[in-house]
Amino acid sequence: MELGRRQNGGTSTTDKFLNLIADPFQAQVQQNSIYAAIVYSFVLSGLLFLAFCLLRPRNSRVYAPRAKHADEKHRPIPLGKKPFSWLSAIKDVKEQDLVDKIGLDAVIFLRFMRMIRNIFLVVTVFGCGILIPVTVVGGAPLYEQWHNIPTLMKITPQYIFGTKFWAFVIVAYLIQFTVCSFLWWNYRAVFKLRRAYFNSQEYKASLHSRSLLLTHIPKSSRTDTGIVELIERSKQTDDVPRTAISRNVKDLPKLIESHGEAVRKLERHLARYLRNPNQLPAARPTCKVAKEDEASHGKDNVDAIDYFTERIARLEVSIREVRESVDMRNPMSYGFASYTHIEDAHAVAYATRKKGPGGCDVYLAPKPHDLLWQNLAMSRKTRRIRKFWDGVWILLFTIAFIVPNMLTSVFLSDFNHLALVWPAFQTNLTAHPTGWAIAQGILAPSVQTLMYMGVPIVFRRLFTHAGDVSKTSRERHVTARLYAFFVFNNLLVFSVFGSAWRFVASVIAAQDRGVWQAIQDGHLFTQIMTGLCSVSTFWLTWQMQRNLGAAIDLSQVWIMSWRWMQRTFSSPTPRELIELSAPQPFPYADYYNNYLFVSTVGLCMGTLQPVILPVTAFYLAMDCIFKKYLLQYVFITKTESGGRFWKLLVNRMLFAVLLANAVIALVVGARGVGSINSIENGDMLYAMIPLPLMLAAFKWFCKKSYDDKLLYYSTIPYSDLEGSQHPNHPESKRNQKIASRYGHPALYKKLLTPMVHAKSQHLLKEVYSNRSTAGHDIFEAPHRQSTDRARPATLGYGDTFEMEEPRKPLDAGQNMPNVEIVAEDDLDFENFKKRAEFREQFGGDGELYGRPDDFSSRPGTPSTFTTLTDMGQYRHRDAAGSRSSSLTRLGEIEEPEQGTSYAQGYQQAPPADGFVDVSIPATPLDADEVLRASNSRQPLVGRDERDDGEDDGGAGYFGRSLRHEDTSYDRFREVR
Repeated sequence: MELGRRQNGGTSTTDKFLNLIADPFQAQVQQNSIYAAIVYSFVLSGLLFLAFCLLRPRNSRVYAPRAKHADEKHRPIPLGKKPFSWLSAIKDVKEQDLVDKIGLDAVIFLRFMRMIRNIFLVVTVFGCGILIPVTVVGGAPLYEQWHNIPTLMKITPQYIFGTKFWAFVIVAYLIQFTVCSFLWWNYRAVFKLRRAYFNSQEYKASLHSRSLLLTHIPKSSRTDTGIVELIERSKQTDDVPRTAISRNVKDLPKLIESHGEAVRKLERHLARYLRNPNQLPAARPTCKVAKEDEASHGKDNVDAIDYFTERIARLEVSIREVRESVDMRNPMSYGFASYTHIEDAHAVAYATRKKGPGGCDVYLAPKPHDLLWQNLAMSRKTRRIRKFWDGVWILLFTIAFIVPNMLTSVFLSDFNHLALVWPAFQTNLTAHPTGWAIAQGILAPSVQTLMYMGVPIVFRRLFTHAGDVSKTSRERHVTARLYAFFVFNNLLVFSVFGSAWRFVASVIAAQDRGVWQAIQDGHLFTQIMTGLCSVSTFWLTWQMQRNLGAAIDLSQVWIMSWRWMQRTFSSPTPRELIELSAPQPFPYADYYNNYLFVSTVGLCMGTLQPVILPVTAFYLAMDCIFKKYLLQYVFITKTESGGRFWKLLVNRMLFAVLLANAVIALVVGARGVGSINSIENGDMLYAMIPLPLMLAAFKWFCKKSYDDKLLYYSTIPYSDLEGSQHPNHPESKRNQKIASRYGHPALYKKLLTPMVHAKSQHLLKEVYSNRSTAGHDIFEAPHRQSTDRARPATLGYGDTFEMEEPRKPLDAGQNMPNVEIVAEDDLDFENFKKRAEFREQFGGDGELYGRPDDFSSRPGTPSTFTTLTDMGQYRHRDAAGSRSSSLTRLGEIEEPEQGTSYAQGYQQAPPADGFVDVSIPATPLDADEVLRASNSRQPLVGRDERDDGEDDGGAGYFGRSLRHEDTSYDRFREVR
């Protein structure tokens, strides 16, 4: 009997579990949970907001790092010390000023936020004004127990029938008209911003604006001349581009990555070992050796300091040997072409946008630091295979999230469900109903949010592996895939699976009547609609908690907590302390996905639960203010794309409207058309048929009117523009000498030097006193790295440059390794922001700090666009100068390293015809004239003494000099 009772009990529990899966929202809505979510979200958000207002004036290192480190051009308006003075400062700044200070990507982001805020403010008016009266008044007479139905359920369409659903059809048209109107209005504004960006002096002076990237180049064309021939097969221009076929860098990227990891690991071991200089630990730190070193060091633990010091020295030797062995005998399948005029480059890219010549792909070249160099040489076959398997992994990843989504929606949305299958919890729930109701309102949305925090990291790695050619294109792909993942898993599966399960169960149970009859009797649409109305209350609490996320972002709680834990409970290295003080990059993909998903939830669930509409509008209105502050004073744009996210955003907003229309059509079909007394009301569904057709027409109109003009500066070559100067004119001949600077960073990237805190400097000799120097050279420790520049092997064209001068070996009696001593006062990003190793991660292309890489040269190379200040002689800075470098240039004592000068503001957007107004000068700066003028001055330190100041036309490495080989444009012409 006992066994039978267990079995019966087990069967009963299983039946309850299956019933919950079939209808996870069947229990009555708990009002206490809704109230708890409101109090928890708004009260805690308000407290965090007040904390930010009080702490901001006292902690600019956390709340205004961008303002602290930016140069004069990009520095935002100074803020007062009063708690709310920041509000007036960000309110008064104009959009055009923001373009100059924070970049077009950030401005487009803020414009998108304002757009969706305004959409929900408008939709709230007619959504609540029409739907709430219709549902409340229309459903009241139909139910005797109306007073027992929760208030929030009374305003859902669950209890109305028939012609009342014409109100929902009208709202569907109003929503679509509102969204399309705002999209069209902002499309025009983005078009003007984008055209102004094209005509800005910064864009014209940049290298990438007039350069092309070619991938999958056939073997027969893998020469500089071959690239010219390929390009001119598809589009003939009077200007012949300067070209460069890239070369095989072998294992250099992996060696440099291993070197950087070894340096960081050595720094961490030294920081822990030397944490207390007055009392060193009894035992030195040990570690496992790398797999490739097991043959020489064994598999046992070794002295970590000695091992990583030796490994760093060996890797430096290997890197130098590989760099010196790189030559032109092994060209790769990708290369670059640079034109004199922007119009020519964009006209060629436009002509080859669908099919490149000779089977190659032609892109507008991204900025050099934007490229994912490891993917450029990837073959089409490898790319297809990787995309297929990465797609499989994403599919499996999506399916894997269905189970936790199901369990979350069943048990966390209502703790009564958990009590049904867990008797012990039932007792506690009955004893403390209010406390558990509050926990339910907080826990379910929080867990739902935390479950997906790591998803962007996984997707970003998958798209890097799949072969994206640039970081900005990868971010756009990550945004698109994240949005699809969240809509499917978070919205569709979470909201619909219970109703679908119940329908399938009812069909299986009624098989004796026939499958088709069972399907008809199951009323699939009705069950899905009822389930959506029930789950809408969950999405209401979820939207409320978005306010808390916005307040956490503003108050920088996570950043402050992480910094405090790092300093308190660990031994951060000097490098880590410097990085902690740097402004953090803004993760556009994560935030865009968040707001797109919030908008989709608001539009889809707002018609079922109209209260969601004002809650979403309030959240967006508040977060608009917060993000405007954060983008000006806290975050930076790591890689500027010039507003390339816009088209993706428009497409997802149109999809959100389409999905919202589908929800309304489902509701109308379930209750309006399918009701017993309103069979003739099928006209309501017919009336919704034009909605998707209108969306498609709107998309087609935007594509034809704007998309090409947003991407291309001009579709007409420069020589074909009316009033353009003929390329044979003497002024333009000088510009034909412009050289490309697209070279693989592994060929010239400066290697990291281990950093040690100055408080432990006197212990270094003791740490290395018993260190063996056999097997590798020990180099002299500099007081400080003086500059990021490396000595060029040759001035001019090419992508191979020598490393810095070889470091001087120490005497036999000395055994100190090459380290950099950093004083306590120097542990701030301000002192290192112009060094490539920090700027790469926390400064993008360096534009924020006054020296963008795309304008100036790579370390030790002449710039395509060079100012006289850049060419001046170095000299020592006085004591008041920056402590991050002991050298500076003439003319930079007052404002160090401001770099190329910029025009104030942007020029007016040109007419649409030809995309460019020829009355506005569109040619690049006459860099060669500046170079000739500067050659009469003192040359750069480390410049090859054989250079006599003559322009060599960009001679390359390993004998590619115009003195010995004719690589002129005329010769390229003769080849054809």
